[in-house]
Amino acid sequence: MNKRVETFLSRISSIGSHPGDDDETRLQKSLLVLYSASIMIAGIAWGCMYIIFDEKLAGSIPLIYSASSLLILISFGFTRQFGIFRFSQLLLLLLLPFALMISLGGFVNGSAVILWGLMSPLGAMLFDKPGKAPRWFFSYILLVIVSGASYPWINFSNNLSIAQRQIFFVINVIGPGSVIFLMVFYFQEKRIFFQKRSEILLLNILPAETAQELKATGAAEAKSFDEVTVMFTDFKGFTTMSEKLSPQELVNEINYCYSAFDNIITKYGIEKIKTIGDSYMCAGGLPVANKTNAEDTIKAAIEIRDFMEHEKQKRQAEAKPFFEIRIGCNTGHVVAGIVGLKKFAYDIWGDTVNIASRMESSGKPGKVNISCSTYQLVKDKFKCEHRGKIEAKNKGMIDMYFVES
Repeated sequence: MNKRVETFLSRISSIGSHPGDDDETRLQKSLLVLYSASIMIAGIAWGCMYIIFDEKLAGSIPLIYSASSLLILISFGFTRQFGIFRFSQLLLLLLLPFALMISLGGFVNGSAVILWGLMSPLGAMLFDKPGKAPRWFFSYILLVIVSGASYPWINFSNNLSIAQRQIFFVINVIGPGSVIFLMVFYFQEKRIFFQKRSEILLLNILPAETAQELKATGAAEAKSFDEVTVMFTDFKGFTTMSEKLSPQELVNEINYCYSAFDNIITKYGIEKIKTIGDSYMCAGGLPVANKTNAEDTIKAAIEIRDFMEHEKQKRQAEAKPFFEIRIGCNTGHVVAGIVGLKKFAYDIWGDTVNIASRMESSGKPGKVNISCSTYQLVKDKFKCEHRGKIEAKNKGMIDMYFVES
């Protein structure tokens, strides 16, 4: 499509849009505007043809429709009252074919032009709540019945030749069918696009397996995992650094770091659980259990540590404030599931989580501190330094290890 044409259509379709519109409303508005503009142009062409064929009354009806529709469209651009715009357009689409058919002399002489009235219930189905479409369809049926009942009072003659009537028959049969197909096809394509985008957003909140279960059954059962490695990270001196940066700069820095963490844990098949301020929590070995979760999590922890060290050196060279990170890991049993009805989240519970948090808070900046349970699973794969028994808040003395490499 020509870029100028595409830009023009984009501007037209944005008439009456509002920044607060959701995707569904924005789609409905843009489609109805484009649809109304198309019918408006077709109405002008239709009116001119009838006038050329010496049917001035029939020709004036589409022209009046186009003028009325244009005024309503301009008003919509200023008021943004979508409900009024939608109702008026659907009403005009319903009445125009009926009036045109009467002026031409009935069903046959009008070349089945009343079929265009089906655009009204179709429009109600696409641009309004589905429950309102039957009302418009009933109104269409009622007009058809009234048209049939008014047979004795309609002047069944016009100035169109038989050949011209046949041409209009073809147009009036193919036209509505084509518009119905194209509108439904385009609308469905857009709905699929928005649905896929929603699924991507859902997968950013929930693990894929849990999201599938939730979509299939409407609920997701809590599950127990015997071996999960939980990782916590925390920025040292976060409060101090937050005082040196503007709110936007602080958020940008945290987002930059957490985005890097996301990429790292994704590489190792680890599930992000949540962030709380400057604390980042993830876990290996769920929602699909595996036996490599401890090794995978420690590899990710080391990579996160090295990333933060690189960032620290770079910012020191630029004389800028920097974050230092503490990382703690622990392996054990957890329960995982979805909590809440609104803004629900996938979370994990158990003493394993509490001890992992203590590993982080009992660690040191630039170090990966692990518990004895994690050490026993990775001691043959990583070089570790035994720190001895360290006091952990509310947990007593716990064996801890620094992972060196």
